[in-house]
Amino acid sequence: MKTLKSMGYLLGLPLILLAWWWLATSGEPNFFVPTPAKLVETFIDTWFGERILTDVLPSIMRLLVGVLSAIVLGVVLGLAVGLNRTLRAVTEPVFEFFRALPPPVLVPVLMLLVGINDGMKIAVIISGCVWPVLLNTIEGVRSIDPVQNETSRSYGITGFSRIRYQILPAATPTIMAGVRQALSIGLILMVISEMFASSSGLGFTIVQFQRSFAVPEMWSGIVVLGLIGVALSFIFQWVQRRVLRWYHGLKEVENAV
Repeated sequence: MKTLKSMGYLLGLPLILLAWWWLATSGEPNFFVPTPAKLVETFIDTWFGERILTDVLPSIMRLLVGVLSAIVLGVVLGLAVGLNRTLRAVTEPVFEFFRALPPPVLVPVLMLLVGINDGMKIAVIISGCVWPVLLNTIEGVRSIDPVQNETSRSYGITGFSRIRYQILPAATPTIMAGVRQALSIGLILMVISEMFASSSGLGFTIVQFQRSFAVPEMWSGIVVLGLIGVALSFIFQWVQRRVLRWYHGLKEVENAV
């Protein structure tokens, strides 16, 4: 019964939206909005073939490399800044300046500095994804219970051992919140980076469909992006449940009490 209820919550709204879409397009044909049947047919014809290898997989690889690099960079820098009050005071104005810059405006600059290649696209993704991870890591380190810090010092836990066994576990819930934001930002920047001086990728292909008035094909590309976003969300939730198993267990105990 519980499984059926969960499936109902998961599929209820999408089924309602599909039914509404089918009813809205069941009358006079609209050039700009294909019917569900037409979109499904176009989706299969367009993406179940060579485009998976030439457009979809390269885009996903650039997205994963960019997001993972941003996570590693954000956590490492966040730990260094969060643990050092002087370093935090020095870097805060610089971080606020660069955080305020929209990553798409950096695309021309990165094209000049890095070149027109996959490295530029990955750099664009990193430039936007690193900030939520970095700032959440700093905040997570700063908000650690002072009693934990005093306990670690009392037991002589210092250096890397303290980071591994006290700092990182305590800051992980906040870090994971930043990672979730980075995933959605990364997907957006993946598309934007492929719209500039590119000859492959989902962003490039969707723009080409739009410019050639291939409307059903354009919509099918948007569906691909949505499916990638859903897949990333489910993967993140699966990872989060395992990484924060202790945290959710602690919350359950606190709520029971």
